[in-house]
Amino acid sequence: MLEENTLSIIKPDATRRNLTGKINSRFEENGLRIVAQKRLHLTKEQAEKFYEVHKERPFYGELVDFMVSGPVVVQVLSGQNAVAANRNIMGDTNPANAEEGTIRRDFAESIEANSVHGSDSVENAKKEINFFFSDTEIVG
Repeated sequence: MLEENTLSIIKPDATRRNLTGKINSRFEENGLRIVAQKRLHLTKEQAEKFYEVHKERPFYGELVDFMVSGPVVVQVLSGQNAVAANRNIMGDTNPANAEEGTIRRDFAESIEANSVHGSDSVENAKKEINFFFSDTEIVG
């Protein structure tokens, strides 16, 4: 098993409902460590740049608007196979299809307001982490 880092974002729907602690306990209870964390309010420019990969998709504008609608918590999770582990803990993007006990099944309001974001590959995790954090901010 490989020790790796992944990016996690607790989205505005979850921060609005004060679910940060409950969500983070899921990560920690499943063997991931939070090695960097900050709460911020994304600017439209930041959200557009971060989600640029989806720019041609029909949901891009709504996604950007949603991500700037309130504070988010961006964090780096570390652990064995952290990317895959985080994706399992989060559950399917569509909460209706997510397994019982996953974050999205338990906390998401909808497919759009699904409470959390997680990197989908080790390569993307590195890019996404570098978007929000410098090396000195990650303390393992």
